[in-house]
Amino acid sequence: MGLSRKEIQSRLAAIGEDIEKLDAVLITHEHSDHVCGLVSVARKQNTPVFITRLTAGSIPWNDFTPALDCFQAGACFVVGDIDVRSFTTPHDAIDPVGFTFQAQGVRVGLVTDLGYIPESIKIHLRGMHLLLMESNHDLDMLKDGPYPWSVRQRIMGKMGHLSNEAACRFIRNDLDTSIDTLILGHLSEHTNHPARVALEADRALHGRRLFTRLVIAEPGQQSEVFCY
Repeated sequence: MGLSRKEIQSRLAAIGEDIEKLDAVLITHEHSDHVCGLVSVARKQNTPVFITRLTAGSIPWNDFTPALDCFQAGACFVVGDIDVRSFTTPHDAIDPVGFTFQAQGVRVGLVTDLGYIPESIKIHLRGMHLLLMESNHDLDMLKDGPYPWSVRQRIMGKMGHLSNEAACRFIRNDLDTSIDTLILGHLSEHTNHPARVALEADRALHGRRLFTRLVIAEPGQQSEVFCY
């Protein structure tokens, strides 16, 4: 939901999906790059929104009452035939969460916007077949980048974002051998580069002799559809 409704509709149409047929929207946290299209989509589609109570209270609904399915971080729920598990993430939002999804024996993990990966999240990410995780910034590019020092400190902090180095440390030490597709995303357009992410992550994977497929989700580009 971090795009305009028009852009979301266009990207769904590009993969043969109709925005009118959305079963649900799941929200991780209230930052604008994750919710700027939420109110418009929820208003026009009347799509159920799964969101924590604290996060829901931080969204400017503008006198609109959406169909909210509020949950507490750590809760499990079902959307259609998909079992969803939520878990708390360390990020500077009011109540941020990540998700895992399971259906027909396939397990998918989604975790971005976190300053580090605690043991609790490592446990949640075990047994995944596909994992989308953050590799937000290159530390050297961030230190020399265009952001004010206060912003750079926030990004590098324990409630900020994962660096390429941190993502690769997870790959080397904790990536489950069950994962056959690893997608690295939420790349900064100003303090990272897809080629750097690919090079470092590929080294980390080969260091463990894993044959996990590596995909870099580039900023501003629509990824392929992953089928199981």
